[in-house]
Amino acid sequence: MSSSSSAAAGARPVLRTFTSLLKLCAGRGDLATGRAVHAQLAARGLDTESLAATALANMYAKCRRPADARRVFDRMPVRDRVAWNALVAGYARNGMASVAMEMVGRMQEDGERPDSVTLVSVLPACGNARAIDACREVHAFALRAGVDELVNVSTAILDAYCKCGDVRAARAVFDWMPVKNSVSWNAMIDGYAENGDAKEALALFKRMVGEGVDVTDASVLAALQACGELGCLDEGRRVHELLVRIGLDSNVSVMNALITMYSKCKRTDLASQVFDELGNRTRVSWNAMILGCTQNECSEDAVRLFTRMQLENVKPDSFTLVSVIPALADISDPLQARWIHGYSIRLHLHQDVYVLTALIDMYAKCGRVNTARNLFNSARERHVITWNAMIHGYGSHGFGKVAVELFEEMKSIGIAPNETTFLSVLSACSHAGLVDEGRKYFTSMKEDYGLEPGMEHYGTVVDLLGRSGKLEEAWAFIQKMPVDPGISVYGAMLGACKLHKNVELAEESAQKIFELQPQEGVYHVLLANIYANASMWKDVARVRTAMEKKGLQKTPGWSIIQLKNEVHTFFSGSTNHQQAKEIYARLAKLIEEIKAVGYVPDIDSIHDVEDDVKAQLLNTHSEKLAIAFGLIRTAPGTTIQIKKNLRVCNDCHNATKLISLVTGREIIMRDIQRFHHFKDGKCSCGDYW
Repeated sequence: MSSSSSAAAGARPVLRTFTSLLKLCAGRGDLATGRAVHAQLAARGLDTESLAATALANMYAKCRRPADARRVFDRMPVRDRVAWNALVAGYARNGMASVAMEMVGRMQEDGERPDSVTLVSVLPACGNARAIDACREVHAFALRAGVDELVNVSTAILDAYCKCGDVRAARAVFDWMPVKNSVSWNAMIDGYAENGDAKEALALFKRMVGEGVDVTDASVLAALQACGELGCLDEGRRVHELLVRIGLDSNVSVMNALITMYSKCKRTDLASQVFDELGNRTRVSWNAMILGCTQNECSEDAVRLFTRMQLENVKPDSFTLVSVIPALADISDPLQARWIHGYSIRLHLHQDVYVLTALIDMYAKCGRVNTARNLFNSARERHVITWNAMIHGYGSHGFGKVAVELFEEMKSIGIAPNETTFLSVLSACSHAGLVDEGRKYFTSMKEDYGLEPGMEHYGTVVDLLGRSGKLEEAWAFIQKMPVDPGISVYGAMLGACKLHKNVELAEESAQKIFELQPQEGVYHVLLANIYANASMWKDVARVRTAMEKKGLQKTPGWSIIQLKNEVHTFFSGSTNHQQAKEIYARLAKLIEEIKAVGYVPDIDSIHDVEDDVKAQLLNTHSEKLAIAFGLIRTAPGTTIQIKKNLRVCNDCHNATKLISLVTGREIIMRDIQRFHHFKDGKCSCGDYW
């Protein structure tokens, strides 16, 4: 035996040992040990040997060092298909789709024919890069090479198509597949879910279960996502029962998805039950439950959960803050707003663009629009959502011109507005009576930016025109809409008709609304009030009878004021507050004081009772009770802030202006539509709301 052949034979056990070590390093991402093994191989002159070099390239790729993998590959004197596949997979795994595709081309030039391993390696990179042409090219190659019938190849092809957004092509591949495994089904179901077709995702999942295919955590996750998007509670419960039967109730990711599904189906009670029974809660579990409460307007519960999370020593992340901050915005307590802002600074998360945007929105909704602007100005990074939050904040406070200026500044520095931006600026124009600007921006939305207006955009334009008294133009605008108008559009029209006392158009708008079968009684109440203002009592009775038959009720008005971490809620005429006697005494005195400076009760807004009773009913509206309580419980000069669930009525608006004058207090009122800043007898809305 020659010395060279004996040396080679002696090297083989060493090579096997080192390649096994490199495989372990690759699996663990242990770059330091991998480099040490590389050094040992180089010292023995074995680092360019095919087996060793391939293992080294694979190790470097899996340790996120594709450049090092390439250097090892380039030094190889002979490269086989396994080596090429290792490099292609390395580039693909590190998100370098175009280089991976280039290597497949080079591989063929080098005389090596790509196999199924090559294709399965490169396809995920094509999908992640949304390189649809590359996907089609690989698919065509698979067909020519006759490997498209292999289940792993066809699954990788359909998954890549899904990631590129071509679900129809993916489904064609799926339906053609002679053999499908659970991975194939999961890829197709997830593809539908991720591309917004929840209905088809759920239908395919049900078919998968019906055909007896093994259901895995991946398919259950996609099914739960689909149930949540569709609001299909019954289907969601069936998936819940299934996952318990197959033992997935111990999988925390699945249970987190279950919490999210129940929350999206507006059943926070069921979500909370799952959360409370979850033994191994993660931060994601807490985030899902907090977000569920926030999205279902259970703001107090969201804040309580956040507090409990801290007590259990679970460290919040940016997602936690983005979930709980909107709940604090809904509560509208400036003290809590300042606390969460300080807390985000302590966590070093205040400059995260999503946290910062949530803080800006929160301060605006707490009546502190100047603080919101200071935060906006301090931002290191401004995403389009950050601009949207600030524009919306100005609009909701009635500062339409400032909102428009900010919108123009945004465009001037090259930030493209999106649908939400236009909705915010249109709303700002509506609240400020900027009709010409609003018209211009609505036209610009499609002509300049290619954005298709949604139902909310149309509704806001109708509101803009209607508020300004251009009822005929608003009605003509509705008739020309390219889509069927929804309740929000006709609702805006009905509101404008009440404001400008147009019974004829009100009846037409209301008829269209009732055909769409609204679940709330607000539109019936609005029409009844329009009839009452026109003294059309028979029509008032007819509308009220229709409400009773449909089981619709008027939403009771309430106002809240928060003092020293206590929320005090007042309903019109309520006497159950522990300081009710003092409140009514202070209110009676207040009415006399404002009457002395010109207050006259707006008794036209109440019907069916005598004038003296009308005045008495007006004087016990919830916002007046909340303001009287605030005057009793706060020091002179303190700003009073209240929140109301309905639009503030004309009488309360006039009264609050005069209360701010006689008491020298600033009063901030957030109603369902906007903010009103009352000071020195004036309101920031300029009586245009």
